[in-house]
Amino acid sequence: MVMFERDTEIYQDRDALREDYQPNEVVGRTEELDAYQAALQPVINGEQPNNIFLYGKTGVGKTVTTKYLLEHLQTDVNQYDDISLMVVFLNCDGLNSSYQAATHLVNKLRDEHNQISTTGYPLAAVYDKLWADLEALEETVLVVLDEIDNIQDDSILYQLPRARDNNNLQKTKLGLIGISNDFEFRDQLSSKVKSSLCEEELHFPAYDADELRSILEQRVEVGFQPGVVDDAVIAYCAAIGARDAGDARQSIELLMKGGDLARKEDAATVQEEHVKRGEKLLERSRVAEGISGLTPHGRYILYALVTLHLEGETPVRTRDIRPRYTHMCQNIGDNPLVPRRMRDHLGDLTMLGIADVTERNEGRRGGKYREYTLKTDTETVVTALDETISEVGIHQSLADAGYRDVQTSLIDVTEDD
Repeated sequence: MVMFERDTEIYQDRDALREDYQPNEVVGRTEELDAYQAALQPVINGEQPNNIFLYGKTGVGKTVTTKYLLEHLQTDVNQYDDISLMVVFLNCDGLNSSYQAATHLVNKLRDEHNQISTTGYPLAAVYDKLWADLEALEETVLVVLDEIDNIQDDSILYQLPRARDNNNLQKTKLGLIGISNDFEFRDQLSSKVKSSLCEEELHFPAYDADELRSILEQRVEVGFQPGVVDDAVIAYCAAIGARDAGDARQSIELLMKGGDLARKEDAATVQEEHVKRGEKLLERSRVAEGISGLTPHGRYILYALVTLHLEGETPVRTRDIRPRYTHMCQNIGDNPLVPRRMRDHLGDLTMLGIADVTERNEGRRGGKYREYTLKTDTETVVTALDETISEVGIHQSLADAGYRDVQTSLIDVTEDD
């Protein structure tokens, strides 16, 4: 019996909706493309490359534009006999030091039989190996450090742009391209690093709905069968992405989730209701992942906020969350955190997009304070909490303390509506 057979009714190339897909053309980034191309022009002229710094939120086209232009640049240099170009691309996700970044760069320049250990060398010795390997190339080299803001010290960000000035390189022309998702990263750099790393700066703003629609139309044309996705679905996915963060990845992921649901149900087309159901599934997954990463006290604090939200008590100040959180800790047999650490956990919830915070200022008499409310769909949070904190027995502890079970509260609130 055949259990698996190919189906092509919905997709013709689903991989065109994946995060690592590189389109043949970059859309929605005309101004940024022009500025980026001009910054790379010295390479094709055989001159010393500019050091380029790109910044903007996640999903606004920084990496895809970089790869697109560098692929064209590598092709176009082949028409000139006096230019040779090598691109070294390193994603710094998981690399938190200059030492780690430098050892990974050395290994990218070497074959698999000549790799170095990522521990055990003095940093100066790793730099010496890096300069020697780069100099041996005797060509133009562009080093791309994506998610550069993961590196917590700025040694390598100082050393790479100045390698030629410090006589570490003479025959190799080196350029550095740094890509950051953190708007504040540039401001945190020392002045000596900023002056060299940020020789050319490019800001990638959030996409608007029209730009996201153009990107989605491009992916639909490649990824889906003709006529399977109508304009209303594309418009909805674009609107969701533009509303949240101008994030193309979010819109594309939402479109793919809708396509997967349509394929699973043997539907002839991708409907808006497929996308809306997919949106809920993605949100539930995101929230569950965020909650699973919280400490036990982070979960206790969220649990307290949820119960207050269900009882109509939000927005609520930290001082009003604390009694419920403290009572919960006492019944569990754990010591509550001090107020400052409790506020830190509330900050984590807002950063994860689970809670919202509003700054209030009532002047001299009332002072400044913050109010919190639940941002995410209540049922999604409750489901994730039910799955992640049952091991610490909070449900029983709440019942012992006289609080209603959260699931019961949710049913009660739903019925009241």
